[in-house]
Amino acid sequence: MKEKTQVADIDRSLYDFRFEDADSYKVKEGLTEDIVNQISEEKGDPEWMREFRLRSLKIYNETPVPDWGPDLAGLDMDNIVTYVRPNTERMHTSWEDVPEDIKDTFDRLGIPQAERKSLAGVGAQYDSELVYHNVKDEVAEKGVIYTDIESALKGEYADMIRHHFMKAVPPTDHKFAALHGAVWSGGSFVYVPKGVKLDIPLQSYFRLNAKGAGQFEHTLIIVDEDAYLHFIEGCSAPKYNVANLHAGCVELYVGKNSTLRYSTIENWSKNMYNLNTKRALVEEGGKIEWVSGSFGSHISYLYPMSVLNGKGARTEFTGVTFAGEGQNLDTGTKVVHNAPETSSYINTRSISKSGGISTFRSSVVMNKDAHGSRSAVSCESLMVDNLSRSDTVPAMDIRCADVDVGHEAKIGRISDDTVFYLMSRGLSEADARALIVRGFADNVSKELPLEYAVEMNNLISLEMKGSIG
Repeated sequence: MKEKTQVADIDRSLYDFRFEDADSYKVKEGLTEDIVNQISEEKGDPEWMREFRLRSLKIYNETPVPDWGPDLAGLDMDNIVTYVRPNTERMHTSWEDVPEDIKDTFDRLGIPQAERKSLAGVGAQYDSELVYHNVKDEVAEKGVIYTDIESALKGEYADMIRHHFMKAVPPTDHKFAALHGAVWSGGSFVYVPKGVKLDIPLQSYFRLNAKGAGQFEHTLIIVDEDAYLHFIEGCSAPKYNVANLHAGCVELYVGKNSTLRYSTIENWSKNMYNLNTKRALVEEGGKIEWVSGSFGSHISYLYPMSVLNGKGARTEFTGVTFAGEGQNLDTGTKVVHNAPETSSYINTRSISKSGGISTFRSSVVMNKDAHGSRSAVSCESLMVDNLSRSDTVPAMDIRCADVDVGHEAKIGRISDDTVFYLMSRGLSEADARALIVRGFADNVSKELPLEYAVEMNNLISLEMKGSIG
């Protein structure tokens, strides 16, 4: 009988490299009014933003920790550094001007190559600051604004930022939205004018290098009427033996008859608490498309939300989650139908192995004005072994009679017969299982641009490597 072995951890060398003591400035650990004021001063906030941060801190202190999902006892804010400025004094628009260690980080992750090949613009954040931002001339000439949100806050777009900032996701939404409002730093601002359709994507990439730190970037995207944008978000971090925290915020405003596709490949290290919040407000005839791949972090609470406010507004959510040893990933999506003839389609895959826990949650709300609306939810879960766990927690709140809502769920394990068949055709057991998992996740990879589909398949192969050999 073939001996089976267990490898303690996978080779994540592409993501786990790090530079020691690369930061030039950071605040003390913990979360106090003095620290929030210090961050505000460091950022040169206008007065209204400083007051907003302090109000958010008060809400954070008054709001309980969630008690319905994965255990957050290992996250102690007294040990988290909420602001780390890397060793560069300003954001750069030329890649050659970025400091060598930071440039080497993003070179290894493939960001400059991706920019040259297939992207209309790129923002790169390292710890708490954007270190590089650039947009192609032909995109800027169409009137598209793609810049760092802090410049926009203090420049000619200040009124637009103030009108939209944390209006879709208010600090009162939950404890970690309030935390974000208090200590947010970095992130991107995008505005696509009326009638402009970008045929190549924009991208932001977030890299957290510092040990025991948090990253709290804010992404604000406004797509005006009859416009189109595909925005790609990538993120990673090296592994440490202490907790790191990600509590960013994404606010998307989709105008009348516009479409926004928001794609994410998330590969945080397995000491990360990923408590990110994403929300889209969609007007009449508009559409938000979410494509989400979640592979990293120790614990995740991640539920991108679509609020369909206009007649005929639509959303599609396509997601895959991969939970391995030591991971408890609680993911899913929320949809609120506030207008007639709106529609939502949710299609997810979750994979768990080596004792990993994967939980899918969906929430579909049909409010009283959602006449003629429809929603379909399909979630499938695959457990690679008998150590792992997968749960599905659907919720439906129907307040309108003439709507069509459906939910389908499947949970299963890899078939030994299928593995045997593939091995009889020359594959090793590990390769056979990895092939099955890639096929299971195919509905997500085919929705991604080629480079990111390849990255997702490589991540699946990394996760499968060594689990059975």
